[in-house]
Amino acid sequence: MPAMLRLTEIRLPLNHPADDLKAAILKRLGIPSTDLLAFTLFRRGYDARKRNAIVLVYTVDVEVKNAAALLKKNIPHVAAAPDMSYRTVAQAPQGLSERPVVIGSGPCGIFAGLLLAQMGFRPIILERGKEVRERTKDTWGLWRQGKLDPESNVQFGEGGAGTFSDGKLHSQIKDPKFYGRKVLTEFVKAGAPEEIMYVSKPHIGTFRLVGMVEKMRHSMEALGAEIRFQSRVADIEIEDGQVCGVVLANGERIATKHVVLAVGHSARDTFEMLHKRGVYLEAKPFSIGFRIEHPQSVIDRARFGANAGNPLLGSADYKLVHHASNGRSVYSFCMCPGGTVVAATSEAGHVVTNGMSQYSRNERNANSGIVVGITPADFPGDVLAGVEFQRKWEARAFELGGKNYSAPAQRVGDFLAGKPSEKIGEVAPSYTPGITPTDLSSALPDYAIAAIREALPAFEKQIKGFAMDDAVLTGVETRTSSPVRVKRGENFQSINIKGLYPAGEGAGYAGGILSAAVDGIEAAEAVALDMVKLL
Repeated sequence: MPAMLRLTEIRLPLNHPADDLKAAILKRLGIPSTDLLAFTLFRRGYDARKRNAIVLVYTVDVEVKNAAALLKKNIPHVAAAPDMSYRTVAQAPQGLSERPVVIGSGPCGIFAGLLLAQMGFRPIILERGKEVRERTKDTWGLWRQGKLDPESNVQFGEGGAGTFSDGKLHSQIKDPKFYGRKVLTEFVKAGAPEEIMYVSKPHIGTFRLVGMVEKMRHSMEALGAEIRFQSRVADIEIEDGQVCGVVLANGERIATKHVVLAVGHSARDTFEMLHKRGVYLEAKPFSIGFRIEHPQSVIDRARFGANAGNPLLGSADYKLVHHASNGRSVYSFCMCPGGTVVAATSEAGHVVTNGMSQYSRNERNANSGIVVGITPADFPGDVLAGVEFQRKWEARAFELGGKNYSAPAQRVGDFLAGKPSEKIGEVAPSYTPGITPTDLSSALPDYAIAAIREALPAFEKQIKGFAMDDAVLTGVETRTSSPVRVKRGENFQSINIKGLYPAGEGAGYAGGILSAAVDGIEAAEAVALDMVKLL
């Protein structure tokens, strides 16, 4: 009976012939080609530590004869391939009257809704913003005309904040049940490129995400889900510590005892409502900083040397950390190769930056957040003090930018020298609606400015050109993660409100598309099991 083995750490030269992978499998296992029935690529990454001798690193699943005998040999980097297939934990019984409610349609809300629909529970998904194509028009309205719709923008609307991002699909979460594989499989069904199943750093890009989100919505609706846009939840009804319904901004009430809270990290009014309702929240750390832009060619050369431009490598990325002498940690965040810096505010009178890439990653500049860790000790007050801390610096950026949604920006050379920028150099900022050259030293707390000034020359030692004079800093990046955590127990329910399932980035349990989607799957499973148990 054929069985599957997983082989890891197969290392081959960057430009190796296609047949070399099969030859390496046969050599690793010590078998003739007739014993190798089939193989599939599980992961392909690269090791660029020696930039002029980059190697590809493969993990493959192989179907072979006599797999059990091979396992007994204890061959290094050979093990039984795990079963990664997804199986639902419950099925809705016939005649079930209650419908679970999912608040939010970002990655977490989409997957919570999709899984509940696949299990037959006919969820109602409530999204305060618009459907993805209308939302895209509103978002471009801010980018091109400086017109903000507080309910339809980079943060709010179908697809969530991840729609206008690099579309990264890698995460460092522990995933023993391979839920991440389920996420990738559903994305491929919805039109994502199949390579996301095996490349080590998969991404999709904004334009592809728009169509995928629509297809996933149609799949949910075909399974009995109801998706409502421009339906902001203004209140959650609670009786005797149990959710019993939600109230929309238009006054409509929806009765339910199961609510998945997947609102994203910018739903500040929702956090206020939960706090007033007595739902247990706690302040949590997050980070603030700037976006930095370099020519992508500078990053490619620094990372890949003579191999820059190789299509298997694509546009180079980086991941940097510096522990500053004042005790602060400075790190790169949400690095977008070949991308743009985008306006990401959801509130009038504020400027927020983020990064975005298309699938091709072929824009001129690379950009990344350069951010500093912040803890609740930095914003003493009640549980929502972190929200006000973010708002303070977003409002300051709006002021420094000229009060028209332009963003304040500064050449790195000027920033390090402590003098204002009067003009921008050779690196053209990509932020729209535009930038205002200025002095960023008052755009963040003094300790953050000091830490970033120390970090940039340290990063130069790792990536030549990183602290180049004409690199551009654009402010501010404040929405790296939620400033609060809606604390939950092992059953995924709020620790003090039954039937409320906080999930995803807004609840403080995820950071990125993949981890938020996985959290949505787990929340859906918890809801399904509880609904079946209560029958």
